[in-house]
Amino acid sequence: MRVAIVSDTHMPRGDRVVPDACVEAMRKSHLILHAGDLSSIEVLDWLESLGPPFRAVCGNVDSAEVQARLPETLELEAGEHKIAMVHDAGQSKGRLARMRRLFPDADAVIFGHSHIPLHESEEGFQIFNPGSPTERRRAPHHSFGFAESSEGALSLRHVWLG
Repeated sequence: MRVAIVSDTHMPRGDRVVPDACVEAMRKSHLILHAGDLSSIEVLDWLESLGPPFRAVCGNVDSAEVQARLPETLELEAGEHKIAMVHDAGQSKGRLARMRRLFPDADAVIFGHSHIPLHESEEGFQIFNPGSPTERRRAPHHSFGFAESSEGALSLRHVWLG
């Protein structure tokens, strides 16, 4: 199973668009996960229309309509793995342990908010921030991510854009 992971698209804003490479990757995935801050209901509808099943959590800048349709946290099965999502995983100090306590049954937690790509793991538990494909802020590149299962292991990786 191949899962496309995005966050913090913050659209519409100016002439911002999700890069074609990211859109194509989402369309070719078995599942699309979005870790919040889509912003508008039109973006939510567009992401849901891409084809693969789409799951998301709401973020702190999402409209009231988006917040009404999306949960604050989510736990789901992706193949044989349990993945949890939350938009804001809090301060960096102690984040991995805090997410493990919050989602004790998850193999991985996907989050966003900072726009800074991150992948940490400890004893088989992983946390992953895909960054943003549209607003990199302090990150060196726009980015998104993939989760893939191979031989029972969940692999998370970033894709750097432009």
